[in-house]
Amino acid sequence: MTKILVTGGTGYIGSHTVVELQQAGYQVVIIDNLSNSNIKVLDGIYNITGIRPEFVQGDVTDIVTLRHLFETHRDIKGIINFAASKAVGESVQKPILYYRNNLVSLLNLLELMPEYGVKGIVFSSSCTVYGEPDVNPIDETAPIKPATSPYGNTKQISEEIITDTIHSGAPIKSIILRYFNPVGAHPSGEIGELPLGVPNNLIPYLTQTAAGIRERLTVFGDDYNTPDGSCIRDFIDVVDLAKAHVVAMQRMLDNEDTDPVEIFNLGTGHGLSVLELIDSFQRATGVNVPYVIGPRREGDIEQIWAIPDKANKVLGWVADTPIDQTMQNAWRWQCRITGR
Repeated sequence: MTKILVTGGTGYIGSHTVVELQQAGYQVVIIDNLSNSNIKVLDGIYNITGIRPEFVQGDVTDIVTLRHLFETHRDIKGIINFAASKAVGESVQKPILYYRNNLVSLLNLLELMPEYGVKGIVFSSSCTVYGEPDVNPIDETAPIKPATSPYGNTKQISEEIITDTIHSGAPIKSIILRYFNPVGAHPSGEIGELPLGVPNNLIPYLTQTAAGIRERLTVFGDDYNTPDGSCIRDFIDVVDLAKAHVVAMQRMLDNEDTDPVEIFNLGTGHGLSVLELIDSFQRATGVNVPYVIGPRREGDIEQIWAIPDKANKVLGWVADTPIDQTMQNAWRWQCRITGR
């Protein structure tokens, strides 16, 4: 059984990916410092899969801890790296935190991989590397624009670090996955997005507002050059996204003739505005979401959505969960954690 290390594996996307890896027959080791997740996520993973992944509480920016993990698990063949801070707005306020956490963690992994015979790393990147695109939708050949936030900049720099490291002759491979906007939760209701404190992302704030935990949702700007004035994104179901990591890992480990660095956009190919997403949630759940229009938020891109053809064809992967179903799953998860 092939062993995979998932850094940040108790986080939102990480936990869903662990589920899909285990269901595909991989053995998983998680390392997470629990800075933005909860140890009880392991129970949810077990309830879905019947397998409790091995868990190491530790920080990937600590190379001593990381080395000890690799010494203990010398049969790790691949890594999926989710160990990063990910809120655009917070990164504007706390840039040093983002640069240290997101870059040092990657540097440590890349330094140790050749030493311990780890073949490849699937890297969690972002459509933010495209900045404010000239045209939409965009494929992988779209120009990399100046980042609009420190978060986006860490993703650009990380991609460059990976490319430079492999170009230098390091005996590893990488598949870089540029996510668009992950939303939703596992349909079982066992795992989902569980931010600590006030949510930075749209859907948990929306579902908490629907549940009465927050008074109202703030839509950041209604004066963008879009049909309804709110930002447009490519919202992708988190389980669809998680499945892409499994096929990426299979491709990286099982095919000798693939390029050492490959990049894929992960999206649905459809743009949806923030106001349209709120409407979808209300339609799918029958629950009203009070919201107000606020000022634009620094670092936000006006509109961006994907051409996912390369991932569809090369990986054989498609994001096809209907948005209303995704919203139902998000609400099921919120109801579970609030005891509704």
